[in-house]
Amino acid sequence: MKPATEPLTPLEQQVIEHKATEVPFTGKYVDLFAPGMYHCRRCGAALYRSQDKFDAHCGWPAFDAAIPGAVREIPDADGVRTESVCAACGAHLGHVFSGEGWTERNTRYCINSMSMVFVPQMDPRAEASPVEVAVLASGCFWGTEYWLSRLEGVLSTEVGYAGGWLRQPSYQEVKTGGTGHLECVRVVFDPAKVSYRQVLRQYFNTFDFEQADGQGPDIGPQYRSAIFYTDLEQKHQAEQVLDELREKGYRPVTQLRPLDVFYPEQQDCHRHYYDKTGDTPYCHLWREVL
Repeated sequence: MKPATEPLTPLEQQVIEHKATEVPFTGKYVDLFAPGMYHCRRCGAALYRSQDKFDAHCGWPAFDAAIPGAVREIPDADGVRTESVCAACGAHLGHVFSGEGWTERNTRYCINSMSMVFVPQMDPRAEASPVEVAVLASGCFWGTEYWLSRLEGVLSTEVGYAGGWLRQPSYQEVKTGGTGHLECVRVVFDPAKVSYRQVLRQYFNTFDFEQADGQGPDIGPQYRSAIFYTDLEQKHQAEQVLDELREKGYRPVTQLRPLDVFYPEQQDCHRHYYDKTGDTPYCHLWREVL
């Protein structure tokens, strides 16, 4: 099951990346109660199940539970509400409220339809297979994407930026090395076919994780390597893989950092670069170290 991965429309960008709110009663999922699963519009991660959806008469889709670990709750900029964001990519979803008494769970996730993609189930009793997301940096994102996209079980890859302070960075801005962002790749994969640890093994097999100042001839802070984990389980697995490398005598300098927001690169020329040109990466070479 592969959720939509098309580029966001300008209106979707306003909601998902700039935290705008849909006009009430206009979203396409407000009155939808068919069996299925709701995925993140930006990265495809599974967020909510239809059996947890209810009618709160508020004008937006309402759920009284999220898939465990799929949604993060952070204080809103207004200092009053609590924002709900995708744990995998940081996309703005809506807000969460408690103590209203709508259901026994006493929780209401008030979510924008534009932030989600609904995937229906043919059988209401069937459990949809959620996807997982990894965000990895290893120098020029052209080469990183080239190798990660070739791993069986990977559903989609997208180049972009993470780790910095500048919102909505452009390629030219990140290239200066002054934004704090690293070039990275968001990997959406099917955990039934490939594990997060296997994704990390492919990742470490494709670049020089002992180079601290960049990757190959690409020198600068934007080309450093990093694993951006989305939850504590990913962090734990990444730590174990790094320990494996150290036990083999390597000295990895790859950073391990929590993912805040992933900003996709908007220019199509950077997406699947080597597949378009027919070339192979100049600074990423596959060799088996794990």
